[in-house]
Amino acid sequence: MLKSFEHVGMTVSNMDRTVDFYCGLLGLRLHLRKKQPDGSDLVFLDAGGGMLEIVAPSGGAARAADVPDGTAGMRHLTFLFDSVDETFAKLEAAGVEVKERPRLAFNSEVLHKIAFLRDPDGIIIELAERKE
Repeated sequence: MLKSFEHVGMTVSNMDRTVDFYCGLLGLRLHLRKKQPDGSDLVFLDAGGGMLEIVAPSGGAARAADVPDGTAGMRHLTFLFDSVDETFAKLEAAGVEVKERPRLAFNSEVLHKIAFLRDPDGIIIELAERKE
C-alpha cells in the first residue's frame, strides 16, 4: 500500500549554490548533507511533502537541458506557495532566471496561479498556488 511520495533525485553542478537556492530562496529545509565515497556531495532537502535528493559529482555537471515536447522525461519541479506573486517577486529581485511570469493556470481545476523560473543549473521550477 502506498504511503506517500518520498523523493525525486537530481544532479547539479555546485552543491553550495544549489542549497542556497532551494533552502535560502525557496524555503526547503536541509535534512542531510554528506560526502560520498566517490567524492560527490549528497543532500536531502525536505520540501514538506517529499524530498529532493541532490548529487553534485566531484567533476561538476553540465547545465540541464529542457525536455522537448513529445519526449518522455521530467519537465519541471513544482512547489506550492501561499502567493506566487510574492514568491516570484522575491526570486526575480534575487536575480533568478525567469522563464514565464505569473499567470492564471490553464488547469484551474487543480491550481490557481503559476510561474516558471530556472534553478542555478537551468532546471525548470514551477511556482504554484491553489485557490482558497
